[in-house]
Amino acid sequence: MLGIEDPQVWLAYVSCVLSALGCVIYGALNWKEEKQVLKNSSPVSALQE
Repeated sequence: MLGIEDPQVWLAYVSCVLSALGCVIYGALNWKEEKQVLKNSSPVSALQE
C-alpha cells in the first residue's frame, strides 16, 4: 500500500493525523470559552480592586 509495508509506519501516520484532528476539535470547542475569559480579565477591573 503506497510502498509502505510495515504496519507500525501506518500506525505512526494514522496517529499523527488523528492527533492533529483532535487538537483542531479541542481548539474549536474551547475557543469561545477562552475569549470570554479574556473579556472578564480586563486590566481596568484589576486596577479597581
